[in-house]
Amino acid sequence: MSTDDYTKIRRKERGTDDDWIRAFLARSEFGTMATVQGDQPFLVTRNFVYDEARHAIYMHGARKGRTFENADEAPKICFSTSEAGRLTPADRAMNLGTEYDGMVAFGRLYIVTDADEARHGLKLLCEKYFPHLEYGVDYEATSDADLKVTAVLRIEIDSWSGKEKKVADDFPGAFYFKDIVK
Repeated sequence: MSTDDYTKIRRKERGTDDDWIRAFLARSEFGTMATVQGDQPFLVTRNFVYDEARHAIYMHGARKGRTFENADEAPKICFSTSEAGRLTPADRAMNLGTEYDGMVAFGRLYIVTDADEARHGLKLLCEKYFPHLEYGVDYEATSDADLKVTAVLRIEIDSWSGKEKKVADDFPGAFYFKDIVK
């Protein structure tokens, strides 16, 4: 089975195009990556950045632990990020719903070994999460010592898909979860 088979969308009317996915990745706060060690799947949630030029996702983390080990032992991954919208009431329980945006990608996880690429990935992360700060002015550039303790990870994307569900702004009774559950 190819990874394209994994990204088929059953509800085609909710599918999105590549431009939508790229824009969604730019505004998503965090993503969750699944790896496998032996026969046990693991999830890790991290900050990330999408590099359009490489069609890859960069993350960083410790040079030890499951994610680091799995990059070598079992590099196939699944990555996802999502965002909940409003909850949508209905007369029947089976029709209660939620607005959402989300994407899923399949690919391979690599530990970046090239220092220039690692600095590039870290710089992209800083630009995404701290756009109001200037690299090399408000914070120091990444040093060789930094790269000895920080692993930069790259997901090379084989396939992806995006999905969204929206209802009308005036949908009767629609509300945000955070406004109801305290």
